[in-house]
Amino acid sequence: MNIIGITGGIGSGKTTCCRIFECMGVPAYYADDRAKLLMTQHPHVIAQVKELLGEGSYHNNGDLNRGYIADKIFNDKAMLQQMNRIIHPAVAHDAISWATQQNSRYVLYEAALLVENGSYRNMTKLIVVSCPEDIRIQRVIERDDTDKEAVLSRMKNQLQEEAKLEVADYIIDNSGEKSIIPQIFAIHNQLINLS
Repeated sequence: MNIIGITGGIGSGKTTCCRIFECMGVPAYYADDRAKLLMTQHPHVIAQVKELLGEGSYHNNGDLNRGYIADKIFNDKAMLQQMNRIIHPAVAHDAISWATQQNSRYVLYEAALLVENGSYRNMTKLIVVSCPEDIRIQRVIERDDTDKEAVLSRMKNQLQEEAKLEVADYIIDNSGEKSIIPQIFAIHNQLINLS
């Protein structure tokens, strides 16, 4: 199975691009969504999160206490790294299990931190969705109903776009200068011909 990583900075449009690939019949695994699911359904992951961050990580009904977790990890790089050491292996195992169940020439693995954590090296190819920082900031402010400082704080935990572009096999320009659909079709045509 060819697993194609797709990444980009927060607000770059990764999910939008994946939805277009899905319209062409390409299955997409959304690592962040699956991580949240595993954090509420996988007993071992839940125990590790509580051990690292405390019982306040979860509400009484078992839902994640997202605000509590964000306060703990997004301004503490060491804590964020420890959290990633819990979540990334669980997600990697889940993704491989998911990929083996798909019936497609290739699948997409969408995640924000593929380059940061080095897991892009385990992918057949890497797509980077590129977009100027000012546009990304505005998109996230509108999407998450948040402020610029909160977005910049989250961006601090991601590599600069240039570092991601250096290791990309394919780049989708989502700056608004050109349509992403023809770019995605061109990449798709190359990927379905991978041996």
